[in-house]
This record gives sequence, C-alpha cells and structure tokens, in this order.
Amino acid sequence: MGITHFLVSLLLLLLAFSPSLPIVSGNTEVRALLELKDSLDPENRLLKSWTNNGDPCSGSFEGVACNEHRKVANISLQGKGLTGTLSPALAGLKCLSGLYLHYNNLSGQIPKEIGSLAELSDLYLNVNNLSGNIPPHIGDMANLQVLELCCNQITGDIPTQIGSLKSLTVLTLEHNRLTGEIPASLGNLGMLRSLYLGYNRFNGTIPNSLATNQQLQVLDVRNNNLSGVVPSGLKRLNEGLQGDNNPGLCGVGFAALRACTAFDTVNINTVEPFGSHSSNSPPIDISESPNYRVHCNQTRCSNSSKFPQVAIVVGVVTVSVILIGAGFLTLLHCRRKKQKIMSTSEFSDEHLNSDLAKEFNRNGASPLVSLEYSHGWDPLGDGLNCSGFSQLEHLNSFRFNLEEIESATQCFSEVNLLGKSSFSSVYKGILRDGSLVAIRSINVTSCKSEEAEFVNGLNLLTSIRHENLVRLRGFCCSRGRGECFLVYDFAPKGKLSEYLDVEDGSTYILDWSTRISIIEGIAKGIGYIHSSEANKPAIVHRNISVEKVLLNQQFKPLIADCGLQKLLADDMVFSALKTSAAMGYLAPEYVTTGRFTEKSDVFAFGVIILQVLSGKLMLSNSMRLAVESCKFEDFIDSNLKEKFSESEAAKLGKIALLCTHEDPENRPTIGAVIEELTFAAPVMATFLFS
Repeated sequence: MGITHFLVSLLLLLLAFSPSLPIVSGNTEVRALLELKDSLDPENRLLKSWTNNGDPCSGSFEGVACNEHRKVANISLQGKGLTGTLSPALAGLKCLSGLYLHYNNLSGQIPKEIGSLAELSDLYLNVNNLSGNIPPHIGDMANLQVLELCCNQITGDIPTQIGSLKSLTVLTLEHNRLTGEIPASLGNLGMLRSLYLGYNRFNGTIPNSLATNQQLQVLDVRNNNLSGVVPSGLKRLNEGLQGDNNPGLCGVGFAALRACTAFDTVNINTVEPFGSHSSNSPPIDISESPNYRVHCNQTRCSNSSKFPQVAIVVGVVTVSVILIGAGFLTLLHCRRKKQKIMSTSEFSDEHLNSDLAKEFNRNGASPLVSLEYSHGWDPLGDGLNCSGFSQLEHLNSFRFNLEEIESATQCFSEVNLLGKSSFSSVYKGILRDGSLVAIRSINVTSCKSEEAEFVNGLNLLTSIRHENLVRLRGFCCSRGRGECFLVYDFAPKGKLSEYLDVEDGSTYILDWSTRISIIEGIAKGIGYIHSSEANKPAIVHRNISVEKVLLNQQFKPLIADCGLQKLLADDMVFSALKTSAAMGYLAPEYVTTGRFTEKSDVFAFGVIILQVLSGKLMLSNSMRLAVESCKFEDFIDSNLKEKFSESEAAKLGKIALLCTHEDPENRPTIGAVIEELTFAAPVMATFLFS
C-alpha cells in the first residue's frame, strides 16, 4: 500500500507541475495553423513566418493575434494574394473570434467544420473564388455578427439555418450564383441591419418576415428573378431598399418599383389545364360548387345549365388559339426579316442562334463562357429584337470596322502592345488620318452577358465628354475574333504612376506647378463623372488610381476607364478591385457594406494627392503623421529640392487627410474639394477644416 500511495502521489505531482501541459494545447493550435497554412499558401510564398517551432502568440506568425489566455483569436490575411483553399483544420482554433481572408484568390468550398467555431464573431471571405454551397453548419455559430461571402462563385440556396444566428448584424451574399427562394427564417435575425443579396439568381418573393425586423436598414436584392408584392412594411427603409432589375417585383409607395396590378396577386401556378388533374390531388367536385348548385337538382343537371359553361370554355380556347397563331406569325415574319438582312451583311457567315447560346448558358457553369450575341455578336446589328434600340443611330457614328483596327495596330503586333490586364490588352495604333490612338481589346467572355446591357454601356461610354477624361473615339465588335475593341485618344506622356518612385536626376520628375495642375485636373474629372446631366447619369468610377490617370503632351491629367464597368461582367469588375485594395485605394467602408459611393472615389483621390506630393507609390503611417504636423521634409518629394510652396503643400495635405477620413460622412464632396482647390487665398475654408 505504501508503494502504491507513493506512485499515486508522484503522478499527481507530475500532473500538477508539468510545464508540458500548456504546450500540448499550444501544439494543437500550431498544428491547426500549419495545416491551414498548407491549404491557404500551398507554394509557401506568403506565410513563411508560420513555422513548426514558432510561437503564434509572439507576433512571429504574420497576421495571427492571440487573446489574454494565449489562444489564437484573430487571423488577418486580407489582400495577401493567397491562392489556396480553406482547410477543415480551422476547427482546431476553438477561441478564434475573427477570420479575415477577403480580397484573395482562394478557391474550393467552405468547409462544414467552420461551424464549430462557436466564438467566431467576424467571418470575412468576400472577394475570392470560393465555390460550392453555404454549409448549413454556419447556423451553429451563435456569436457570429458579420458574415461576408460576397463576390465569389457560391451556388445553391441560402440554408434556413442562417436564421439561427441571433447576433448577426451584417449578411452579404451578393455577386454569387445563389438560387432558390429567400428563406423566411432570415426574418428571425432580430439584430440584422444590412442584408445584401443582389446579383444572384434568387426567385420567389421577398418574405414578409423581413418587414417585421425593426433593426433592418438596408435590403439589397437587385438583379435577381424575384417577383410578387414587396411587403409594405419595408417602405420605412426608403433608399435602403434596392430592388432594381427584378421585373416581377412590384409595390405600393416604393419609388423604385412599378405599381402592382391585379395579375401580381394571382398565383398562376395554381391554374391547371382544363380537364386535367394531378395524381396527387382529387378531382373537382362540381356538384358542390355554389355556381352550379342553382341549376341542379338532386339527381342530375339540366342541359341549359351545362351549355353556358361549355360556351365559356370554347370561347377561351378559341381566343387562346388565335393569340398563339398571331404570335407565331409575328415571330416568323421577324425571323425572315432578320435572315434577309443577315444575308447581305458582313456577318452573314458568322450568325449564331442566340437562343441556343442562351440555353447553353443556362446549363453551363458560367454564363460568361459561351456568350454569343445575335448577329454574330454584333450588338448593333440591323433588326435587333425586331424593333431595335433608339440609340443605335447615335452609336453607329462611333463604329469602326475590324479592318481599320487591324490596320491601326499592324495586326495586333507585339511591338504595339502597351499593356495587359486580367481581361484586356491595350495596343498603340495609328488611324488612317494619322492620329495616335490606344485600342483596348476585351474578350467577349469578359463582357456583359445580356446584349441590352452591353449596348446601354456603349451608349454611356460615348456620352462621356470632359477635358480631364480619356476620350472614346469609337468601338468595334468582332464575332470572328470574339473581342470588343475600344478606341481612345492616345496619351503620349503615359501613366501618372510612371512619375512616382523616380531617382534623382530623372527626366520623369514633375515640378511643383505641374503636380498642382494634375491634382486640380483629376478633381475636375471626378467632379464631372459625379455630376448628372441630360444625357449622362452620375457615375461612380470605383477604381481610380495613379494607374488610371494618363497624361497628354501638356501633362494634363486624363482619367481612364470611366464607365467601363458598365460593359464588363461583374466578376471582371470585382477582380480589378483586388489591386485597388492592395494599393490602398479602396475605401474602408466597402469591406463592411460592399457598396461604392461617390465618397469611395473621394477616398481614392485623397490617396492620389499624397502620392503626388510625396512622389511615392506606397504610403506609410509616418507620412500621414508628417502631413498632420506639416513636417514638409517628411512627406514632400525630396526630388523637388525644396522648390515648392509650403502654403499650398499644407493646404493639399489637409485636403488629402479629409478625403481619406475613415468615416465617409466626414469626407468632403468632390465639389467642395474643387471649390477649395480653386480658392485663391491659402486660408482653409471653414466648411472643410473647422
């Protein structure tokens, strides 16, 4: 007994004082992190600091932070260029409260094991290439407050279990491929303030349960296939309700929706063909119908009572046959007219039935893969939709033919290639009149899949005219090459980015007056696109940067790509944002709202001001502090050799700080900035700097 007592006591002492116990827990998290690293960064290029013998809580693991109990609580790897997948090993990080993996290029599915992270409050997986369904297990994450899944390739429907997330305040699912109906269980999210479901393929109606949520401020269901009457309780959202491009939606008292008709309240799906019944439903008992009871006795119905019903049915059938026949004849006439036109057009051998293409799009993985417009992707072909577009005559004046494009670029010679992006190539060209142009080639798979949207985008681009915007000379759509070509004026002095980070003595150093002129010109260009005119709506650029500012021979700034997003498919638009995010141009509120406003462009403009003043592409916190304290030597480009105006530098620095304010409400409008820039006195305007 004495030996046994001694061994038990020794074991208890070892358990009580062994230093290895906390390390076991630590090793568990390290193993989970290393598995996560292998999946997120399979080539080990970006997370080299995550090592087997490292301590995640020492600050040596990039993007990892711990809580006071030395447990991994936060992983922040947004915009790092990660190209891997999400690992189920996440489940091993039991104390994780924040996971920020947005603005990467992650693929694969969201692992169901993520649902076991009971402490997670913020889940940011937006702007990636994730696919598959939303795992229902997410509904088990009781503390989740923000769920950001927008701008991916997620399919399937919204799990009803999402309605169990009682703490959820923000849910963004827009720009995916989600289908099905909006679950009524979302109305159970009593804390939900913002719900973004736009740019998916949802059908059905907007659940009445959402109207009962008094916390809801924003409901975005744009560009879906929703129908029916919008619950009247959502009128309190005012502009917070966005339902554009849902032709079936209607409502009373909603400025952006059409008024409802009697047909909107009829459930068409309940109507069955005459004389037919499903196997699961009993036949209609006519003898119990109140409409028949007046004419019937206890045994049989008279002929006089039967005749009116037969006559009504015969009349309905006759009218239906006549209407169908008329529609068929109209369609036949229309097709013959189109065929006659096509036989004499230059696209006659390239015609492809658009109905077949649309059917393929419905069955394929992506509507962008096999996009084909009618008339061989000649959006302005004669007889379009039999009635045509009112703006076609205007657009025809901007058309180039393919031979002109090939001649200008010397058949797209590599010598003339100015640059490439994920969706386009830009060539230098010379037109027959001797003028220099820049020709952007965009593949058809990167363009809007709907012909009408594409034509409207072209109409917008041709209506934009300002001295500080790159001018569109024309366009060409080629079915044979599967490309659209946009012809712009050539900017001989190149991009503004080429004049940053230059060495002392370089010919690319801009003097002070030129920098001031460039900043003022950019502001005026933004002011124009933000304004609304008779033939041009207000536009948010979304992607302003020094890469998008070109310089003409006199160093006048010209903003490029204004309105280009109206031509591009949504996934192309959002892929371009990753660069903006990495370079610091993306306004911070976009992460939580997923929306662009005019204040988003103002933020990017503020960043450009600091870049032009400093001559640096990459900005630092110390530079911002130097601007705040007017330490010119720490934020004004040293290549200027102190040849600058301190009053102008201080003024521009303060404008830049206001434009880049974290809260968009505290940023000035671009109109206020223009007024301040052109104000002669160096004293700051009180409305900006009070």
